[in-house]
Amino acid sequence: MTRSRWHILTAIIALLGLAALVWGRVPADRAPTALPAAPAIGHPAPDFTLPALGGGELALAELAGQPVVLNFWASWCGPCRAEMPELQRLHERREAAGVAVVGVNQGESPETAAAFLQALSLDFPVALDQRTGVSQTYLVHSLPTTFFIDRGGVIRQIFIGPMSDAVLAGNLRSIYP
Repeated sequence: MTRSRWHILTAIIALLGLAALVWGRVPADRAPTALPAAPAIGHPAPDFTLPALGGGELALAELAGQPVVLNFWASWCGPCRAEMPELQRLHERREAAGVAVVGVNQGESPETAAAFLQALSLDFPVALDQRTGVSQTYLVHSLPTTFFIDRGGVIRQIFIGPMSDAVLAGNLRSIYP
């Protein structure tokens, strides 16, 4: 190919690329106005409403103004079972001070979740994420995963794996003095 043909070919490709950019853009009246909340430290915690174990619904928005320890778990998860007594102690010690401990059971029936809680004498609120939509929104890929959410609804810490009392206390300081 001669040099002039290369120039013509380059010009045609550039024009086709420019045309694709112009025709492929989203019109301003259809552009998204706000991005959904990101499940990351420093970002607002994504809101959700799920069925609550024992009846009714549990909505994160209803806990606005309170520090929240949001723990994703399942009964088959050994590390979840290991940390549950720590979460129960936190619930007992800090509930009166306004700290909410909320469990989100991932993908199990209400009967399975209730039997697990009863076997371990746990009584903090639990939401049922049977179709795992909230777990997917929070990008939970490993259990247990715990989000520490401040009074303003912002995620301050994310901890993956079982928490000891000391680890729980250290992360709690990020949302409650």
